[in-house]
Amino acid sequence: MVNPNVEGKKYPATEPYLVGREKIREFARAVMSTNPVNTDVFAAQAAGYTDIVAPPTFAVVIQERSLAGVLADPEADIDFSRVVHGDQRFVHNRPIVAGDELVSELSVAKVASLGAHSMITFETRILDAKGEHVCTAISTLVVRGD
Repeated sequence: MVNPNVEGKKYPATEPYLVGREKIREFARAVMSTNPVNTDVFAAQAAGYTDIVAPPTFAVVIQERSLAGVLADPEADIDFSRVVHGDQRFVHNRPIVAGDELVSELSVAKVASLGAHSMITFETRILDAKGEHVCTAISTLVVRGD
């Protein structure tokens, strides 16, 4: 069972992540994006962006760095071998573009028990180098009980 006392806990910001063009292109290919702003600098610039634009779900790459911290936290008591991904959502203030330097700040929004299982919901604020909010990634993990 996940420790319910971690509900409301905030974790320190991650080290900055510099978003690279090739990482965006690789991610775009992996999610089968056909939008040229995800791969072509000239198409992105013609659309008004400074560089190529990450698909909206790219934010999970940044969020994952924060999730690693909470999954390694002995206080949370999350057995990763029993984790199933339950839900993932993103609320964007602006697109992520190549050249962004991003940090993420995770908080545990909710811990709930469902019989022998636990559900834990995380809200991860993703900020740029100026400290401006870029996106919030919200994910729920289900931790299977015995």
